[in-house]
Amino acid sequence: MTRSAKSVCVVGSVAIDSVETPTGSAMNVLGGACSYFAVAASFFAPVNLVGVVGRDFPEAERRFLGDCGINLDGLTEADGDTFRWHGRYHENMNMRDTLDLRLNVFESFVPKLPQSYRSSEFVFLATIQPSLQAHVLSQLEAPTYVGADTIEHWIREAPAELRGLLSQVDLFTINDTEAALLADETNVVKAARKILQMGPRHLIVKRGEYGALLFSADEVFAVPAFPLEEVLDPTGAGDTFAGGLFGSLAADGEVTGRTIRRAIAYGTVVASFTVEDFGLGRLKTLRREDIDARLRQFMAITDFQN
Repeated sequence: MTRSAKSVCVVGSVAIDSVETPTGSAMNVLGGACSYFAVAASFFAPVNLVGVVGRDFPEAERRFLGDCGINLDGLTEADGDTFRWHGRYHENMNMRDTLDLRLNVFESFVPKLPQSYRSSEFVFLATIQPSLQAHVLSQLEAPTYVGADTIEHWIREAPAELRGLLSQVDLFTINDTEAALLADETNVVKAARKILQMGPRHLIVKRGEYGALLFSADEVFAVPAFPLEEVLDPTGAGDTFAGGLFGSLAADGEVTGRTIRRAIAYGTVVASFTVEDFGLGRLKTLRREDIDARLRQFMAITDFQN
């Protein structure tokens, strides 16, 4: 990370996952949007994590997060069990079935930021209720850049709260299916324009194996996914993408057209490592020099001026 890197604060779920894919399975591994995001961002900038776990949360995983340099003052331990998810992916990896979902202590999670977190300049609100995301914003002093994510459930169940949140964030990330639902438009460009009118300065539409699209009032930027021969587990790829993106922005300390394009490239590259193993397995062995080397490969692949 750079000497002038700003801090990143992320709020969301820390979980224990069990995953089955056509290539294999992994039981009871570290998961949750907050975990993937925080580890990815930690390659670039200091990270402050806000989440909740139960008494059953493995000490080894807590040590791993701490060893990444992630500040865990905001990770609360509550009576009960940690949020657990068990999913099975279809053959094409773009679809999955939830076999078991137990919110446990996450069900009553109300994020409270430690005083030392409230001056965080780059903030990401991972998927929780829009009202709780707004509650986090009320605790911040003067953030430079705020991002948020959501899921189909909150688009359907809390549309007014979500729209209110969008008027307060700088960057909104969403997948193409969710964008169509939120905007009531099947065309992704038309959907993006409608969502931008709801308030965010930037919108990123995640398209899985087809990459991502960045929209703002005056430009569109497209980036492909990094080509891989095999994907073992796509869980957390979107959260890792967001973590790499925000970590890169925080390292630069400012958001410009140039820095956000580079941040999207970094997010894409870090996400490409995530899917090479189950859970956070690949990120546990990843080094910053690996990321930079793959970024150079990615730039060569996408350079049309050669």
